[in-house]
Amino acid sequence: MAHLVNGETRSKPVLLIADPDTAVVADVATALEGEGVAVTGVSDGAQGLLQAGALQPDVVLVSATLPVIDPIEFVRAVRLSRAVPVLLGVGEGHAEQAVQALAAGAAACVARPYRVPELLPFIQAASPETRQVLSVGEVELDVQAYQVRVEGLAVHLPLREFELLQYLMRNADRTVTREQIMRHVWHAAASTSTNTIAVHVKRLRARLGDDEDKLIQTVRGVGYRLVTPGSSGAPS
Repeated sequence: MAHLVNGETRSKPVLLIADPDTAVVADVATALEGEGVAVTGVSDGAQGLLQAGALQPDVVLVSATLPVIDPIEFVRAVRLSRAVPVLLGVGEGHAEQAVQALAAGAAACVARPYRVPELLPFIQAASPETRQVLSVGEVELDVQAYQVRVEGLAVHLPLREFELLQYLMRNADRTVTREQIMRHVWHAAASTSTNTIAVHVKRLRARLGDDEDKLIQTVRGVGYRLVTPGSSGAPS
């Protein structure tokens, strides 16, 4: 199915790669061409930011060795300006960069040299035809782009808070127990300490501007409930 970008019809998902190794970019482009993906490559961060705005790619892949603009700053800049998943390509010795990139808004880290089977699921999931957006009141969450907006303004959430909000939104107007949250968001046993949940809920409320706990309510002794405005559970 075709989709519109800047008024023009585009039938293929677009991957933008910011990587100084042109041979690596060429290999990925050749491999993905057979999968129906258009690839544009740039060799530094400055070019990458320009192309991210001009092309409106469906996914951006940036190398941890990116020159001119630090790759972490590159991730942060792209995520602040566009609702697009950004992947960081990492190799040995890039563990700290991986942690920083995820905190800056990267959707995931992938192995470099790149492997097409690892890249394809992100590209397919980010295609406009399959993108899923959850909405509760003034809060919108783009599942594939890892983007949250409140009253139309982008709000950056660390990955764990993003996953917590997504779980609460999928269960809007239902009370979810702390044990359910630990299992579905932290993938941890129900016996694990749940003080971590309270800390993350507090931070999430602050980022969403939920100062009076009207959006995310605490159900004392049980868990939490994200309330749809106008529902019977919403405060008057």
